[in-house]
Amino acid sequence: MPHDTPLIATLVGAFVLAFVLGAIAQRLKLSPLVGYLLAGVLVGPFTPGFVADEHLALELAEIGVILLMFGVGLHFSLSDLLSVKAIAIPGAIVQITAATVMGMGLAWALGWNLGAGLVFGIALSVASTVVLLRALQERRMVESEQGRIAVGWLIVEDLAMVLALVLLPALSGALGGRTVTTGTIDWLGLGGDVWTTLAVTLVKVAGFVVLMLVVGRRVIPWIMHWVAHIGSRELFRLAVLAIALGVAFGSAKLFGVSFALGAFFAGMVLSESPLSHRAAEETLPLRDAFAVLFFVSVGMLVDPSIVVKSPVSLLVTVLIVLFGKSLAAFFIVRAFGYGNSTALTISASLAQIGEFSFILVALGVDLQLLPAEGRDLILAAAIISILANPFFFLVLDRYRARHAPLRPEKAAPAAAPAPAPHPAPKPAPKPVPALPETALANHTVLVGYGRVGRLVADGLKAAGTPFLVIEDQGDRLEELKRLDIEAVNANAASAPAIAAANVAGARRIILAIPDGFEASNVLKKARQLNPAIEIVARAHSDAEVEHLRQSGANFIIMGEREVARGMLAHVLETSQNDIAGAAAAEQAVEGGNRAGPSVSMDTAAPVDAGPGLAEPAAAAQKETL
Repeated sequence: MPHDTPLIATLVGAFVLAFVLGAIAQRLKLSPLVGYLLAGVLVGPFTPGFVADEHLALELAEIGVILLMFGVGLHFSLSDLLSVKAIAIPGAIVQITAATVMGMGLAWALGWNLGAGLVFGIALSVASTVVLLRALQERRMVESEQGRIAVGWLIVEDLAMVLALVLLPALSGALGGRTVTTGTIDWLGLGGDVWTTLAVTLVKVAGFVVLMLVVGRRVIPWIMHWVAHIGSRELFRLAVLAIALGVAFGSAKLFGVSFALGAFFAGMVLSESPLSHRAAEETLPLRDAFAVLFFVSVGMLVDPSIVVKSPVSLLVTVLIVLFGKSLAAFFIVRAFGYGNSTALTISASLAQIGEFSFILVALGVDLQLLPAEGRDLILAAAIISILANPFFFLVLDRYRARHAPLRPEKAAPAAAPAPAPHPAPKPAPKPVPALPETALANHTVLVGYGRVGRLVADGLKAAGTPFLVIEDQGDRLEELKRLDIEAVNANAASAPAIAAANVAGARRIILAIPDGFEASNVLKKARQLNPAIEIVARAHSDAEVEHLRQSGANFIIMGEREVARGMLAHVLETSQNDIAGAAAAEQAVEGGNRAGPSVSMDTAAPVDAGPGLAEPAAAAQKETL
């Protein structure tokens, strides 16, 4: 069997370089997307050394596009869009128009035709959802009004790009590109003029949309529920992938729409199912892997010599992305009556281009609408803008910290001070904490509100034990709000979250998140801030138990071991004559647990959690963790 195959070489080269450069970018506090794109540049045909198979990379990238758009559809929230529709819809449309006009102006200066200018301008007008969500999550702004406007704005942009991907092939001939005629037109014997092509395309797209909304929204959730009841995690994961890939491929073959549109609608239909969160979690590793291949394949198309060949054009392109459309967005938001902080947040959010731009320029080049130079300018500008975007948010953070304290001072009435001969210098404004600090003391801090966290919270609440929850998932935060449970909306490992939860004055912290290695980051900070705090953690393996013990956990519960204990307790308690056997079995289950303490169902009291904790702890042991 040959060991040197193009497919394996392409996958290995892409993943290894993407990992190395992505990790370096992460350490430099940049988006890993920069590393993935640079990895593509290194394995591309324009740089020396190893060259990956471009055709294979592009086919793998198509799978990445399908799974990427499926993920976008899974997270598409019509309710979020409607809550900010008054600003997001008109604002995004005006901003797209402004950026497109700026791009068309540069294209005209370069001597390109109308079609090339249109594709170039539209590609510049849309920002990366991946980059934006990362920046908002780091600042806990996703649930804020500014975050909702930014996300809603990008949803409108995404929908506009989906529409562009559908209409561009139909309009290609009229715009100076390659004429595309569908099999439907040939079969019906219709003429191939632009209006006929456009009409047939719109009818087929409308038919696909109706089929998905009428049939798909009933059949797809039913299939997922049926598979879920089978109880096979493997089949559930396979069903999600089959739906994503099958709908995308079928929509392209039967209705002539793009893979991206078919995958987007598959995700959007599935998002209405209660199993959508599980579907997103189960397919996340594969989506991430193929998304990496997509960005690497995009990087392979970048010709670094564009910096030398067209430095002025590249500079103008970057200025349009970083400042042109951002300034347009700033004035649009201000025109709607919002303050500078909101306008600057939207401007910073849009100061980059990403995945939809890549898909659009690839289609434009394939349709012979966009010259190769336009693709190189877009891809180079994308790398530069993603590199620069964190600095825009850094300026925004400093602006918010400097101006946030001034608002209450302006609003508060105060008597005019007596004139002083030598006015005292103004104190430097102190940043206002982004998270309100809790009033609780000597309380319990619960990290995570998943399956185990819910059981622990129920027990603590029933017992009247004062506690709060640190959680950063929007749906879980809404549930906590409905239950009137105090919550800190942040990543538990961040310093603001530790301060807001008053870990320094807490009695104990319960780490209910499933990853023991991730929990150790929170554990170390809590122990450093409060050496006397009691720390209860969960683990799934002996390695996690040892790691948590070394990090300073007082009490570690290994889920699988406790499930085994519960089963043995039930079996052996039925036989009063097998006391020795019960002791031996208990010792066998405990065997090897030298890494740290654990707790069994009948020894929950040493946790000292107060009344009510033993019950959820026991219940937690009955589920598969």
